[in-house]
Amino acid sequence: MSSGERGRTRHVERSRAVVWVWPGVAGAVALAAALVLAHVRPREQTLLSRIAWPGGTDAAATMLQAIVAASISVITLTFSLTVVALQLASQQFSPRLLRDFMRDPWTKAVLAVLVATFVFSLTTLRGLRSDAPPPAAALFVAFVLGTTSMAAVLGFIHHLTRMLRVDTMMVTVHDEALTAIDTFYPSLDDPQRRTPQDLDADWTAGTGVPAVRSGFVRVVDVEALVGAAREHDALVWIDVRPGDHVVTGSPLATAWAPGLDERGRDALAGRVRDAVALGYERTVEQDAAFGFRQLTDIAVKALSPGINDPVTAAHCVGYAADLLVRLTGKQLGPTVHEDDDGAARAVVPDRDLRYYLDLVCGQVRRYGEREPTVLAALLRMLRDVATAARTQEQRQEVERQVRLVLAELSGAVVDADAEHVRDLAERVRTAAAGDVRAAYRDRAGETRSI
Repeated sequence: MSSGERGRTRHVERSRAVVWVWPGVAGAVALAAALVLAHVRPREQTLLSRIAWPGGTDAAATMLQAIVAASISVITLTFSLTVVALQLASQQFSPRLLRDFMRDPWTKAVLAVLVATFVFSLTTLRGLRSDAPPPAAALFVAFVLGTTSMAAVLGFIHHLTRMLRVDTMMVTVHDEALTAIDTFYPSLDDPQRRTPQDLDADWTAGTGVPAVRSGFVRVVDVEALVGAAREHDALVWIDVRPGDHVVTGSPLATAWAPGLDERGRDALAGRVRDAVALGYERTVEQDAAFGFRQLTDIAVKALSPGINDPVTAAHCVGYAADLLVRLTGKQLGPTVHEDDDGAARAVVPDRDLRYYLDLVCGQVRRYGEREPTVLAALLRMLRDVATAARTQEQRQEVERQVRLVLAELSGAVVDADAEHVRDLAERVRTAAAGDVRAAYRDRAGETRSI
């Protein structure tokens, strides 16, 4: 992805989180259209004009008044339903899911239709004249917009009820995280990149680049970073990752450029800061961990005493399992980026498999220590990861998580349930050892439904 494409991606991401853009544009277009069509009046009655508007000026005023009143009432209703949805999602699932509602194109489209209907009808009503024939074209458009608004509201209610289902939220989060994984992590089958250990830079002599403002790291523009480093004959190590929160004055990067004077180092530092985009909230553009964070939030909320829904927590773990399996086939950790001549120019850190496993398992196993359903779901997830593991290091990380899950097994769990959890733990180890079929069979020799 080029730096220009990354810039457009960042702009699109910001615009998707703004609710008023679509309604504002629709209102402006409706205003212009109404002003133009208000002057399109037939000099004499024709078949087409009678079809467009068969009534007179009084009937036109009555219809437009009804559409204007209904539109503003439905806009209020739509906003109210959206606010209720936001409140419900924040309290019952996760406050980090609110950005999905704010970016929802259905909500923006419905509000755009309603605002356009209101503005168009009000402007047309303002232009009615008793001494002139009614603007048939404008009245026909107002009638169509009114009918469309009703259909849009019905569709919005159906969409909202579907969107508030926890399964829909989990699928949305899963798909976004999967896109980030497939986009920004190279496959293990690709040629191995150089590692930071291969570099001979003296980082102790490097120049620190502090952050000049606070925020979450949203995007690291690698191409812009490599270009700036090449222009100044430097090597830059980014000290933060997408998803990290930085504060003013904290280390953002380290630049190693022995041949640069103070002015050149300042110019390079400015280019590096421009390549690291900060924002007030995390996004999933380059931060697959944010998707894991959202799934874990839903699971933890489901395990809270006020909800007590371990099945939902188990489903969240299942979606996380698919993402973790995908990660086993990716190159994780810091990567060295080179310029066109093959010279190392930037080192961008990233998370390893242990981080992702801790992110999914940590809170869920602690909050679900008394619920064998949740512990069993974690072990089934680890079994899937062990089956897909490509390296011995990945298998060791899975074994570490198995030990942590068993350590959290509460004494309040009855013996039969505890035995089932320990049996699943052994199956994880069996899968890691390579005996996959045995890991997925129960004691009677039949494949377990999971």
